[in-house]
Parts: sequence; structure tokens; C-alpha cells
Amino acid sequence: MAFSARVDNAPISGINVTPLVDVLLVLLIIFMISAPVIAHKATVDLPQASQQAKLPTVEPIHLAIEGDGVLYWNDTPISEAQLDTQLTIAAAQAEQPALQIDATDSVAYETVARVLTDAKAHGMGKIDFIGRD
Repeated sequence: MAFSARVDNAPISGINVTPLVDVLLVLLIIFMISAPVIAHKATVDLPQASQQAKLPTVEPIHLAIEGDGVLYWNDTPISEAQLDTQLTIAAAQAEQPALQIDATDSVAYETVARVLTDAKAHGMGKIDFIGRD
């Protein structure tokens, strides 16, 4: 066996395709693994539009608490006893309205906590806190 050594110093004009084949094989393996995941069909139950007219929703109750502790039920001043009565009436309705509590920045925390506790005790389920713009 004889090996011949190249004597000329001319550059090799062929393209080295080995790295290209390696990259293509890696991409082929990645696509083979990810193709079943992409082709998997998930069933989703989408809501259907109804032809029934929407019933009017109950207007929310706006309860404002001023800094001096004065309560306003839909812009009407009320006392603590009247608040208990109004909360009982609102909680007993078939479709319970949302109670929107709007407390000023200067109101004591205890006042807001007491109103919130009273509302929960009467069974109000929808209680929101809103701020003034």
C-alpha cells in the first residue's frame, strides 16, 4: 500500500458538506419530535349565542362613606340603623345587587371595616370598592 502525498499547493475547491448534513439531521429529529405535538387537536367547548333577550341587570348600590363617618346610600344620607335595614332588604332580593363601597381617604379604617362586616353578615355576596376620580 502506497500513500501518495500531494505535491501541489493548490487550494481545495470542494465544499465540506459534513457540517451541513449534521445540522439537517438535527433539524429532522426536532421536526419529527415536535410534529405530533403540533398536530394534536384539542376540543374546546365554546359558548353559543342565545336568541333570548337579556334581562335587565340590577343596578348596583352605591354606598359612600365620608371622612366624618356619614353614610350615603345612593346619594341619600342614612344612619347605621337604616344601613342595617337597607342591607337586609338588598340581600333578600332574588337577584342581589352589587354593593359598591366608596370611602374617602380621610375615613377611619374601623368605619369601613364595620360597614364591610355588616354587609357580609347580612349575606351580601357582591361587594366592590371604588374610588373617586
